[in-house]
Amino acid sequence: MPHPLLTTIIQDKNNLILNEGRQESLDDLVDYLLHRLSQDDKASILFVCTHNSRRSQFSQVWAQFAADHFDLAVECFSGGTEVTACNPRTIASLNRSGLNIEGKEEGNDNPRYLVSSEESEHGIELYSKLVDNPVNPTNNFAAVMTCDHADKNCPTIFGAERRIPIRYEDPKAFDNGPQEAVMYDNRSRQIATEMFYVMKKTKEALLPSKH
Repeated sequence: MPHPLLTTIIQDKNNLILNEGRQESLDDLVDYLLHRLSQDDKASILFVCTHNSRRSQFSQVWAQFAADHFDLAVECFSGGTEVTACNPRTIASLNRSGLNIEGKEEGNDNPRYLVSSEESEHGIELYSKLVDNPVNPTNNFAAVMTCDHADKNCPTIFGAERRIPIRYEDPKAFDNGPQEAVMYDNRSRQIATEMFYVMKKTKEALLPSKH
């Protein structure tokens, strides 16, 4: 069965009510996935933000687990324009959502974490990396820009078939403050909800029409 946060999203239909502006961008991603799945029976998404530390990591995780939930052949990746580290607050929020976290290379400035869910067949290794890191796709993928800075300062994502802005506010603004955990969890939940919407709509479009 799905992990706790996706279960909540599935049960609470109000979570899938999106404002019109955001729905348009999300539907652009749905259209891309349908195009690629009809061509190759698989699709890839690269989520991009400047430091590959917060929003792009949340997006990779929730998009991948939502795709796995709907049994879609979609692979999700993330990268940035600078290498920093996957922020420990991001990892803590994912842990609070009910995901399993294993730390690797904890003494490293850019530690690696393995994030897994009981529902998914494989875990996701999270660490900060550039968009052109060898683990990321080099062609036939959609580049989803999750922050303003990366969208404005990274005019070209080489190999991307389509560039789609789906921007999120940075929870970094609340670091070390009383609302830190709440705001990270809110951003994580927003991203999970929107990626669930994308994968659900993609799956429904692929199902045979009922007459």
